[in-house]
Amino acid sequence: MKTAAPTRPQTGGSRASEGLTARAGRLPARFDPLWAVLLTFAVTCTRIGTAQPWRDELASWRAADRSTGELVDMLQNVDAVSGAYYLLLQAWISVFGDSPAMLRMPSALAMAGAAGFVVLTARRLFDRRTAVFAGVLFALAPAVSKYGQEARSYALVVLAATAATWLLLRALERPTVLRWLPYAVAVTASGLFHMISLLFLVPHGVIVLGRWWGTRFWRLPVSYAVTVVAALLPLTPLVLLGQRQVARQLGWVPVPHLRDLGGLWVGLIASPLVSLALFAAAALPLAWPRGRRPAVELGLVAVVPIPLAWIVSQGSSSYFIDRYLLFTLPAWVILAAAGLGALRPRRIGVAGLVLLVALGAADQRQLRTEHAKGGTDGKRVAAVIAEQYKPGDGLVMGSSRVYMVDLMVEYYLPERAKLKDVFAERSAVANDDLFPVECSRPVQCLEGTRRVWVVTSSGTQNPYNQLPPDREKALKDHYKPVATTVVGDLQVTLVERAH
Repeated sequence: MKTAAPTRPQTGGSRASEGLTARAGRLPARFDPLWAVLLTFAVTCTRIGTAQPWRDELASWRAADRSTGELVDMLQNVDAVSGAYYLLLQAWISVFGDSPAMLRMPSALAMAGAAGFVVLTARRLFDRRTAVFAGVLFALAPAVSKYGQEARSYALVVLAATAATWLLLRALERPTVLRWLPYAVAVTASGLFHMISLLFLVPHGVIVLGRWWGTRFWRLPVSYAVTVVAALLPLTPLVLLGQRQVARQLGWVPVPHLRDLGGLWVGLIASPLVSLALFAAAALPLAWPRGRRPAVELGLVAVVPIPLAWIVSQGSSSYFIDRYLLFTLPAWVILAAAGLGALRPRRIGVAGLVLLVALGAADQRQLRTEHAKGGTDGKRVAAVIAEQYKPGDGLVMGSSRVYMVDLMVEYYLPERAKLKDVFAERSAVANDDLFPVECSRPVQCLEGTRRVWVVTSSGTQNPYNQLPPDREKALKDHYKPVATTVVGDLQVTLVERAH
């Protein structure tokens, strides 16, 4: 006996209500993904270059600024899991340059693309009203602006994971090779941009089993399993290489406690007020007396990766960071949109949508300030140095290199100003790393450098604050301070050889 393929359930709003919504809209339903893409892109591009890059973005810039060979050599030692993103960014900046806006533009484009899949998923599971609400909520969510304006891979992960969810639902309607293939591509892409995002395969697998349980269509789980294996095979070398680097990459992340779940939720939404309201709206569909299956399925995608990440993080390495789980945000947004869209009378749902957007207005403004990503003013420090720069000048940083203040200064220095990193015995590029090999003999490393710019924390009279004792002594013995300028939390001191 031939078994029929599973079909999409008629849930959420009825067909009649969908038709009414479509007729009431000014644009045909097929244009909904397009306007959501354009709206999200417009929002994320608003003042995209205003905030100064923080250390993770500077790491992206430094990696992508290398030649392809130099980058591949670096990835053998560090940050292999970010390699796909670095290669993409390298190609991008070779064409469009490395201004803050251009560094972040791939993320803005990715978030815009994700908005289209948010609308498509919402419409497939619920109705057009939910899709419209979801498109607006996603575009104006503070976290979308935050990570759509960041030169890291998180927005691309959101795009790949959201596409994977929609492609899964599409494949479940008619499980053919031509529908499973793009799903496999999306899964592979998601893993390439961030391995932790592959946690969504667990709720996807549960959804497949749930659909199978209702139809006993054995081809469904078998096709899914084969597709996932095929998607994961290309990632195997990256997983093995990443495991060798994980202690260095994530050694700083603490093992999470149960209380950290609340903090992660607020960080995931990038707004305390919006996080509470969004959670309340997202819980509404689960209370529906009927037509609950789409809400449950999407709820699995939204919820399950979070406790899974918490459990996995109880081992030797912790992965429990809000931005690592950003790929769950679209599912939360669609659930909230479904909850608001089902409220009656309809104007209550519209009022809830307006309230959710309004609650994030202050966060949206803050995200677009110059120091939204940190208080260090590398731009002004670079301006101080550039004003009095002379060829052959050196640079010494008082803070640890992991904070990448040296890269921030270098990023903003004009092309004519090339500072010698005097306490770097071998450069980061020569070291095939993000960081150079530190000088073991400070006095010898200072030889041949007449002037040195020393950048340390402000609030002290000591121009060599936070420097290791041997470096401080070498500078004190051979140099004298000429001028000191306080720039926020930093002080910039020019020292010259005393003899």
